[in-house]
Amino acid sequence: MLKVAGPQHTQYAEIITEEMASSATARGTGIAKRSPEYIKTKMLEGKAVIALSSEGEWAGFCYIEAWGHGKYVANSGLIVSPNFRKSGLAREIKREVFKLSRSKYPHSKIFGLTTSAAVMKINSDLGYYPVSYADLTDDEEFWKGCQSCVNYEILKSKNRQNCLCTGMLYVPKEQPQKPDVKLRKDFKQNLKLFERWVRMKKYVLLKKRKNKSKS
Repeated sequence: MLKVAGPQHTQYAEIITEEMASSATARGTGIAKRSPEYIKTKMLEGKAVIALSSEGEWAGFCYIEAWGHGKYVANSGLIVSPNFRKSGLAREIKREVFKLSRSKYPHSKIFGLTTSAAVMKINSDLGYYPVSYADLTDDEEFWKGCQSCVNYEILKSKNRQNCLCTGMLYVPKEQPQKPDVKLRKDFKQNLKLFERWVRMKKYVLLKKRKNKSKS
C-alpha cells in the first residue's frame, strides 16, 4: 500500500535510514546520509511516499527535496526493504513520488543522481534524461549533502562536474527542452549501451581513487 507519508509514519524513520546506509554499503557506492530526524521532517511536511504491507510492515520509501527556491526538485532516498525487492515496488514508489513532486511543484525541474541502472530505467520511463552536473541545481546546500558520501573526494577532484552518480533531469513540457526530443528518444532506445558506459565510468573513477590512495 502506497501513500503520502504523515505523522503516523515517523516510527519508521530510524529503520529507513539504517536500511539506506546498509544498502549503500552492500552496493559499494556512496550515499548522502540522512538522519532519522530529517526523514521525520519530510514525513511531517507531506513530502515523502511510503509503502507498507497489509500487516503494517515498512516496505519502501522516497522523499522530495526542493532546491534553488523551488526551481529544482529532487526525488531522493529511494529505498526498498530487502523483504520486498524485485517485486516492482521501486518503480511504483518512483511514480508516486514523481506525481507528488509535480503536484507540489508543477513548474519545477525534477532531477536525481543515481548509480543504479534500474533507477535510470525507471527515470527514463518517467521522462528524465541524462545531463551533465552543470544542468542540475547550483544550490550549495544540495551539494553539501554529498560531503557524507564515500565518493565525495572524486566529486571534489572533478570540480563538481562528474562523479560515479549519473545526473538525470525531467523538464516540464512548458519549458525549453534540453536535449531535443530525438536525443531523448535515442537514449531510451540505447539504454543498455548507456548502462555499459556508466559501468565503465565507475571503473575508471574508482581505479583512479584507488591509485591515488596507494600513492
